Amino acid sequence: MRDTAAAITWYEVFFGRPADEVIGDEHLWQVGENAWLVVDDRSMRADRVGGSMVTFGVTDFDEILARLAANGIEHAPVETYGNGVRHVDILDPDGNSLSLAQAP
Repeated sequence: MRDTAAAITWYEVFFGRPADEVIGDEHLWQVGENAWLVVDDRSMRADRVGGSMVTFGVTDFDEILARLAANGIEHAPVETYGNGVRHVDILDPDGNSLSLAQAP
């Protein structure tokens, strides 16, 4: 992670809230009943920075994109698949890919 403070701020905007938990150096956002996204810049994780890809199924696609745009966070063009699913890729400050997908 190049800039932990910037990453934490970015994820606060992405999720629309501060981390749900902070445990030591880890900032955790709960994204499902048993699923968490963790921002942690300890050196043992450095080889994985910029190499992850996560897709979140959402119901408020347009609201999230509006919040991101209002905070200067850009995204790839929105795609609509043949089955009606809307999808977009968003890169965090370290190049990790976070996608949003909304079913019709």
